[in-house]
Amino acid sequence: MLIVFLAFLAGLLIGSFLNVCIYRLPLDLSVASPARSFCPACETTIAWYDNIPVVSYLRLGGRCRHCHERIPWRYLFVEILTGVAFALCVGALGLTVAALKFALYSAILITLITSDMEERILPDEFTLGGTLVGLVLALFVPMEHYFVSMFMPRSLDPRWPSLAEAAFGAAVGSGSIWLVGYLYQKFRHREGLGFGDVKMIAMIGAFMGLRLALLTLILASLVGSIIGLSYIRITKKDAATYELPFGSFLGLAALFVAATNLPSGL
Repeated sequence: MLIVFLAFLAGLLIGSFLNVCIYRLPLDLSVASPARSFCPACETTIAWYDNIPVVSYLRLGGRCRHCHERIPWRYLFVEILTGVAFALCVGALGLTVAALKFALYSAILITLITSDMEERILPDEFTLGGTLVGLVLALFVPMEHYFVSMFMPRSLDPRWPSLAEAAFGAAVGSGSIWLVGYLYQKFRHREGLGFGDVKMIAMIGAFMGLRLALLTLILASLVGSIIGLSYIRITKKDAATYELPFGSFLGLAALFVAATNLPSGL
């Protein structure tokens, strides 16, 4: 129980850093400099005691101590959700490399969900960078033997079929969604899918393999269509021009699929 609680605290700290990334990366700002966080409204450097995850937000009533400008609820949401994700991963998988893999995967998805929802941007640092991380971790956490493994020698070190499945999932998953977007643009003469979504599916495929990446894509498309069309109808927005944050739906679907398909027997 103590380990799970410590994982939760670690998730809160990681969530605080993710908030820095979500704010700075779309503005092309460095996440390392300045090292100290600052208020986006008055640009005052935030003291360490006002930068404690969750606690400081609640103690300040969700406002900056200096200019009293409201701090977006997203800061609290990201910290708590990341903490819960880390705790669930360690609780289900123990202190293992698999727990680390799915904790990192959750952190990447949470970042992409909120970034796309706020800015309609899916930073390459988390899509392409996440794809690389997923491929590396496939060497240490066995991937589901789905398609590529059937064509590889059984005598081969198990790490290589696992890496091949991750690479295949990234390539075919992203390729399939790219093809859909290409055909849509070809026949409708307007962009229906951002390339950031393609790179995000590559990241999901690298972590989860092709089968679960396609399941994520189908679920996200279904939920996104229902919620998106309902939102457009309620708010009376123009369906032809409204930009749906599909990356957010991809991220939510990916979290659900990962939570219901955690590996066993590791």
